[in-house]
Amino acid sequence: MASSSSEREAEEVLLMEPKEASSEGPVAAVSSELEDVLSNTDLPYWRRLRSATWIELKTLYYLAGPAVVVYLLNNVTSMSTQIFCGHLGNLQLAAANLGNTGIQVFVYGVMLGMGSAVETLCGQAYGGRKYEMLGIYMQRSLILLMATAIPLTLIYIFSKQILLLMGQSTIIATQAAIFVYGLIPQIYAYAANFPIQKFLQAQSIVAPSAYISAATFAGHLLVTWIVVFKLDGGLLGAALVLSFSWWVVVVAQFVYIVVSKRCERTWRGFSLEAFRGLWGFLKLSLASAVMLALETWYYQVLVLIAGLLEDAEIALDSLSVCMTISGWVFMIAVGFNAAASVRVGNELGAGHPKSAAFSVVVVTMVSLFIALIFAVLVLIFRHVISYIFTSGSTVADAVSELAPFLAVTLILNGIQPVLSGVAVGCGWQAFVAYVNVGCYYIIGIPLGALLGFKFDLGAKGIWSGMIAGTFIQTMILLWVTCRTDWIKEVEKAKNRLSAWEDKKDHDDDN
Repeated sequence: MASSSSEREAEEVLLMEPKEASSEGPVAAVSSELEDVLSNTDLPYWRRLRSATWIELKTLYYLAGPAVVVYLLNNVTSMSTQIFCGHLGNLQLAAANLGNTGIQVFVYGVMLGMGSAVETLCGQAYGGRKYEMLGIYMQRSLILLMATAIPLTLIYIFSKQILLLMGQSTIIATQAAIFVYGLIPQIYAYAANFPIQKFLQAQSIVAPSAYISAATFAGHLLVTWIVVFKLDGGLLGAALVLSFSWWVVVVAQFVYIVVSKRCERTWRGFSLEAFRGLWGFLKLSLASAVMLALETWYYQVLVLIAGLLEDAEIALDSLSVCMTISGWVFMIAVGFNAAASVRVGNELGAGHPKSAAFSVVVVTMVSLFIALIFAVLVLIFRHVISYIFTSGSTVADAVSELAPFLAVTLILNGIQPVLSGVAVGCGWQAFVAYVNVGCYYIIGIPLGALLGFKFDLGAKGIWSGMIAGTFIQTMILLWVTCRTDWIKEVEKAKNRLSAWEDKKDHDDDN
């Protein structure tokens, strides 16, 4: 891992920083309580373990809990828009689903991935008490993501032609394009939201985002109902309301940053410093985008491939039910992903190798335990879970057959996102991007297509191949994480911060 290009890029980024970063002020420094407990050899091993576990669980509760709520609410907000569209008719439902799966998820993956670069740099800078750096990093990310949003807008503008090239019918592609046009403002909301969200998460400020998301969701339901059914806004109106709701979240979070005393040291206003070091920041952002976008798109490809099967309608309906359930549980794992990234980044920046390693173990075990519960529930209720979405017995039977595959996927998703969060906290994005390409797109998808079409296993074959890719990727990340020298990772974080200090002193001398 020492030769990872993302680590060198992070070091390059940290050479271009603001003039001063004091640890004074209301900002709460990363506590050394966990490190002290783990290092106290005077205590019996099991007592140390018990005390350390309790400390970490409390930290995780206040960090991962609200993060899970944020991601679930964001997911449900988008899902509610599709439900409203479904009440307009089957064509509108198909169009909204296609616009979401075929177009919007692609852009979401790119923006979320690029925004995760802030997690690495802000997390370690916050742990190292270089607080002013967080605001600069957020601004750099905003600049880059807003610039990236411009070419991505072209995808939305030409969405009809893209969907037609993907083999979709003209009538559905036309309606889906109308829905996608209304989501164009959402692209720029993504570009602003993810840097702001990661900026707050790096400081363990997550609860305000949860409250904002909850309030926005309630308002979103009311406004969407009015626009779609009372004002006959149709697909375009529903999509525009969704874009507006995302902007409400962005503005509310930014207002919180400006007025909250918790952000006084980390947000010092807009600065021209944000335009320095953009190239190095861009390279790390692109590595992050490739890493997370490949993960985000992976199971969307499953749905697209299933559409090529002979009995595509039943396959797509059953897979849609399973993917919806998987998506809900995955949002929980994404919350733990954020927690893992913040905990690892903060502890490395603070010089706590034992705490970083212990945090990885605790967050992984908690996430896996929750995933196991959901997997068992899926198997127990395999014959009835589809009736939440449809009354058809044929779909229910198909979902029942796919339930074991869904259960395995849930278990893997209880581990894999957490390990990806660890990678983000350490700055391993480029390495993980290569792993994802190999496991997902060289092994998983081709193997799934082979089993599904060549061996006539249908949706089960496609899903089996993709599970194999996820399993291999998870095992590689687990192996790398277990072999990590956390003391060296702390030294790397310190070297990055020292590089900033050297650069500052050089600028002062000049």
